Amino acid sequence: MDWWGGELDGVTFTRCRFDDAALEELVTRRCVFDSCVLTGVRMAGAQHLGSAFLSCRFDRARLFDVTWQGCKLTGSQFPGVELKHATPTECDWSWTSLRGADLSGLDLSGQRFREADLTDADLRECDLTGADLDRTRLQGVQLRGADLRGASTDAVDWREFALTGVRLDLAQAVQVARAHGALVAD
Repeated sequence: MDWWGGELDGVTFTRCRFDDAALEELVTRRCVFDSCVLTGVRMAGAQHLGSAFLSCRFDRARLFDVTWQGCKLTGSQFPGVELKHATPTECDWSWTSLRGADLSGLDLSGQRFREADLTDADLRECDLTGADLDRTRLQGVQLRGADLRGASTDAVDWREFALTGVRLDLAQAVQVARAHGALVAD
């Protein structure tokens, strides 16, 4: 399938397969991809505007320089994905699996990652200000230089990862201190 440079508006795909599809420069508006498998797709330069990728599987997908604006990616899995230079704004990544993904340097501020699996992900130098990381699995994550100020971090185990060079706000610093056994006076 080759939809290079195409535009889709209001189209719904359910349980479809897109194997090795050329979706570069594709623009989707208000489209729904429900339980689809996108193995080896190439989406360089694609723009997804208000679209939903619900419980989809992006195996070895190359999502270089993709714009996600107001998208819902809940429950999707991204094994072996390449997400360099992605530009997500106001997106919901809840319950996604981004295990081992290289997200280093991305602006993920304000994104919703509630209960997502970011185990072993590379989040170095990421801007996660104001992100919703409540109950997110962060075991083995690399955070050096990340900015977590204002991020919601309910049920995050601060003992799980190194915080060298990570920017935190005061409330998070207190959470870290308490997680390491400090008695913090109010």
